[in-house]
Amino acid sequence: MTDAAQPTASEMDMPTHPLIDPGEVRFFSGSSNRPLAAAMARHVGLKLEDTLIKRFSNDNLYIQLGASVRSRAVYIVQSLTPPVNDHLMELLMMIDIARNAAAREIHAVIPYYSFARSDKKDAPRISITARLVADLIERAGATHVMTMTLHSPQVHGFFSVPTDPLTARFLFTKYFHKRDLSNTIVVTPDAGGAKATARFAHSLDLSNAYGNKDRLSDTKVRIADLMGHSIQGYKRAIIYDDEIATGGSVVELCRILTEGGIEDIWISCTHGVFTGHAFERLAAVPQITEIVTTDTVYIPEEQRPKILHVLSVGPIFGEAIRRNYARMSIGGLFDFGVDDKA
Repeated sequence: MTDAAQPTASEMDMPTHPLIDPGEVRFFSGSSNRPLAAAMARHVGLKLEDTLIKRFSNDNLYIQLGASVRSRAVYIVQSLTPPVNDHLMELLMMIDIARNAAAREIHAVIPYYSFARSDKKDAPRISITARLVADLIERAGATHVMTMTLHSPQVHGFFSVPTDPLTARFLFTKYFHKRDLSNTIVVTPDAGGAKATARFAHSLDLSNAYGNKDRLSDTKVRIADLMGHSIQGYKRAIIYDDEIATGGSVVELCRILTEGGIEDIWISCTHGVFTGHAFERLAAVPQITEIVTTDTVYIPEEQRPKILHVLSVGPIFGEAIRRNYARMSIGGLFDFGVDDKA
């Protein structure tokens, strides 16, 4: 396998690798997703160090890293999930702590960069928050950023430090390859996800289509029709999206699909945020028989419906960290990487 190639299943499952020197690297996690951080650390054979996080009586955060970082490579894992502002502040403080404690390099590992949805100025007097937060992360002291499936490709360019946009597409491809995909088409809610959806559909040898979507509010969208490929003659659809929050786009797309004759719908998304009554809204659509997401956003076991299946991206981030440490190419793990169907 060349450096830039997609990792094989055996490589993705490797628990340790001799190129990682535990004396030279420190691995920490904020409070947003410690199970995922632990999975990353296990993949490269590192210990997830303790982090003390508490609040003073005036609601100010207090954070202390539980191991020396002097002259070491430091990895800090934090998803920007609700409460987003608290988790962002934790990340900035941890980066600042590592910088002031003389860390050699500081890697901000952000599996879910929620501010990526604020990527343009489409109304007067608003902030392009994706760029603002990228600037804050750099000014805090991060020397490198790893993230996964940004809402729009241009957000990658908002970071002025080296940034690696990874993808979970390989996980979804591997998962759905085991299923019966006869009479199946891949669909995404809007044109913004058309290219990523086409790559995913190609990896499964399926056709794909995308919705002509108009967002009315944070919770309501309107999809006029589907473009790219007709759904006539198909009985099953895989909805492929980068993120599901309220579920509004997916529910509206399901309406279009069922009116077009689709009888069975599988939903897949990298970032399963599922805010508010999202699960209830999806459960109200009887054609939805399976939801597949990843653990970039932590969902407690007791909150997961029976049709939800969670794939771990820990090995993907772990492999990227291993290759980064070993000065190897990680292009094959990028969001625009090429799938290997062998």
